[in-house]
Amino acid sequence: MQAGDSALPHSVPAVPSPLSSWPLLARLPAELRGETDPAAWRERLRQANEELKNRFLAEEPVEDLVHARAALVDAVLGEAWQRHCAREEHWALVAVGGYGRGELHPASDIDILLLVPAAPDAPGSAAVERLVTFLWDIGLEVGHSVRTVAECAEESIGNVSVMTTLIEARLLAGSAPLLAAMRAALAPERIWPVKQFFEAKVREQTERHLKANDTAYNLEPNVKTGPGGLRDIQTIAWVAKRHFDADSLDGLVTHGFLTEAELRRLKLAQAFLWKVRFGLHVLTGRREDRLLFDHQLRLAQSFGYEDASYTLAVEQFMQRYYRTVMEVSLLNELLLELFREAILTESEPPRPLNARFQVRNGSLEAVNEEVFARTPSALLELFVLLQLNPDIQGVRASTIRAIGKSLWLIDEEFRQNPRHHRLFLEILRAPVGVTHELRRMNTYGVLGRYIPAFGRVVGRMQYDLFHAYTVDAHTLFVVSNLRRFAIPRYDHELPEASRVMQQLPRPEIAYLSALFHDIAKGRGGDHSELGAVDAEAFCLEQGLSAYDARLVAWLVRNHLQLSITSQKQDITDPEVINAFARRVGDEAHLDYLYVLTCADVRGTNPKLWNSWKGSLFRDFYQRVKRALRRGLESPIDAEQLVRDTQDSARRVLLERGIAAADIDAAWRRFTASYFLQYSPEEIAWHTRLLAEREAGSDEPLVAIEPRSIHGTTAALVFARSRHHGFARTTAALDQLGLNIVDARITPTGDGFSLDLYHLLEDDGTAITDSDRQQEIERALWRSLQGPADAPFTVSRRAPRQARMFNTATHVLLSVDERNRRSVLELTAGDRPGLLCEVGKVLMAERIELQAAKIMTVGERAEDVFYLTDFNNQPLSTAAAERLKERLMQALDEGQAALRSGIAGALAG
Repeated sequence: MQAGDSALPHSVPAVPSPLSSWPLLARLPAELRGETDPAAWRERLRQANEELKNRFLAEEPVEDLVHARAALVDAVLGEAWQRHCAREEHWALVAVGGYGRGELHPASDIDILLLVPAAPDAPGSAAVERLVTFLWDIGLEVGHSVRTVAECAEESIGNVSVMTTLIEARLLAGSAPLLAAMRAALAPERIWPVKQFFEAKVREQTERHLKANDTAYNLEPNVKTGPGGLRDIQTIAWVAKRHFDADSLDGLVTHGFLTEAELRRLKLAQAFLWKVRFGLHVLTGRREDRLLFDHQLRLAQSFGYEDASYTLAVEQFMQRYYRTVMEVSLLNELLLELFREAILTESEPPRPLNARFQVRNGSLEAVNEEVFARTPSALLELFVLLQLNPDIQGVRASTIRAIGKSLWLIDEEFRQNPRHHRLFLEILRAPVGVTHELRRMNTYGVLGRYIPAFGRVVGRMQYDLFHAYTVDAHTLFVVSNLRRFAIPRYDHELPEASRVMQQLPRPEIAYLSALFHDIAKGRGGDHSELGAVDAEAFCLEQGLSAYDARLVAWLVRNHLQLSITSQKQDITDPEVINAFARRVGDEAHLDYLYVLTCADVRGTNPKLWNSWKGSLFRDFYQRVKRALRRGLESPIDAEQLVRDTQDSARRVLLERGIAAADIDAAWRRFTASYFLQYSPEEIAWHTRLLAEREAGSDEPLVAIEPRSIHGTTAALVFARSRHHGFARTTAALDQLGLNIVDARITPTGDGFSLDLYHLLEDDGTAITDSDRQQEIERALWRSLQGPADAPFTVSRRAPRQARMFNTATHVLLSVDERNRRSVLELTAGDRPGLLCEVGKVLMAERIELQAAKIMTVGERAEDVFYLTDFNNQPLSTAAAERLKERLMQALDEGQAALRSGIAGALAG
């Protein structure tokens, strides 16, 4: 019987049945009835909530717990109403929103509506105030509103969220006829007709998905509002309620919108998501719907997951989560399409496309349910047709359902069929819709069946800060990035990558390498090597030439090399350039590798891609390209590079009016290695600053280049070598929350040092604000002018996510004999002040720093430092061992302090 039925009593309803099997909860109404002390009510509530928590931990069905929590609140509100508002017999106490559905998690919002026939008089207002105050006093934090029926209708007309909240209204106490009047006033015939309501809810869902980057596979997803989350299930239920007046998802089966099997899948998905959300509330003691890193770990443990050989317990748990939201997304799409067909469109005669497919009301439809069984190739042909007909808006729900029922047809025989090979390659070679249709294939389950290895990584996550998405979502982002490079209207984003991509003779080679580059993640071993084997076998099966298959395999095997070399080696060193040129062998391999690298890194984590990385990759690509054009038998000569760089810089300086004598005077300070480290534009900037400086002056020089050629803000410090110079400078910059992406220290022959730091904001964006640039300059001056023995530290707090990981410190020292220097490779947990700590140790050990390559990989810092002793020689074996020991000690102490801080925060 509905809450609005006239047969309902006007007083407090009986205690809802969900409490009957819960002794403590069942006794609650009777115990509260004669109790006057709010503290006693609060204690009874605490005990009842504790029982719910214990039953959750005992793994009782979460569906029972969610309804029992709502029933508990019903009982408390009923007794409170009797105590404070019983005389207002014409009023109605109504549960709305999620509470109106009878679903409450431990910290869910408790929203109530006091429905009144007219605005309350003074005694009535006082009764409302007493009721709400009492509820807060006993620990029940309700959100309440007091409205007449007319006010409810007026509020709903302009706000679909208010309308949605009210259509879930459920009587708790008071006048049933008044609630029935409100429902009549909100009926589709009066406001928000079904068509408008449907369009508004779909628009609301689309906007919500866009806020989550339109993917359910974010690193820390929101179990309630994220794509594929509980809100997507509720959107279905809201539309069903408005269209059919259905009170539950079961009504969709009654009306023929869901099959029994689909309803079971949807309920299982909802139960799992409820379990996760309930667990989050129990774990945190508050309304927390985000699956943050620390919560993921603890929930995985609570749910009984255990570490396996190649996957952590938390990764297994999150794969279950991601596969669940993918299931919800598919069912959501299916049902919204069914609603769209039933609510929005007037049936038009179908327009045939071929013997198997037709277009009906703008959507693609199989001509009958037997199409896929009779012609299995139609399972791929469908996506080709969508690419060829971009005016088609989507796929009819009946066809989506038929695809799901026919996935079993994609077996080994299907995968070996030459016609299917041609269709799959046709999808990759299409001028439009490549990414869109690959994503649709993944959503419908076709891609994972056609490439079984891809199916195994669907929903697979990696528990770190570097990989922001699951493997399958990341892979499709990489393909999407490659497609953007191929489309001229996106040329402004990465001009060089776009130019190269648009000149590739076979773009499908790049797409195939993207599909396979991470396909072996989670198997153990080197995923690049394992993926290369899979890629070559697949390409040969698809009918690609042996050369193309080997090229795809080579790209998969080497997909990390350009990124690692650019970020961890000295790309100004001719030997590094020549060695990489020998690795790639020819310009074709380099071109494909360059666009794949840019697309891959850009699609790994949007917060980690920045202009500096783009500049590094571009510069290294161009240097290697020039080396390949010279020929591997004629490697780049360092002396020639120095001469070319000086000639170019000199031309720029002379054009700007700098005298040749001033140029020569400035350059006499530097060795040849300086001219290998910097571009002609950078050298011209340095030289101009030095030439404008008073001759013989000992005064330091600080300069900011807001927009360097690398897309960063460059900060230059020219001063006499000073104690802890690198440590002090990095501490000052780090304290400002800046991201130091590169540091180069160039000692001069007259006791000075030219230090250049490339900076970005902490979120990877350029520093465009002039006030911010002046703040940086002032901080650098303070670091120079302070007393030599003044203490310096970085007090900025590490980000929450970084504090969740305990990264082991690794220090590796080697000797670069050719360049007469030592190379320090450091891996440690990234945190504020890390470079400052390293700088302190280097100075204490009397070690000169020449340059630093700063690379952040999620929660890890993977930095490279080029060092010499004070005699400009590589470190001795004893000095290297001593440095390693001191660094390990200093950085481990810092990491321990960080961990103790987060442990204390969690305990608190």
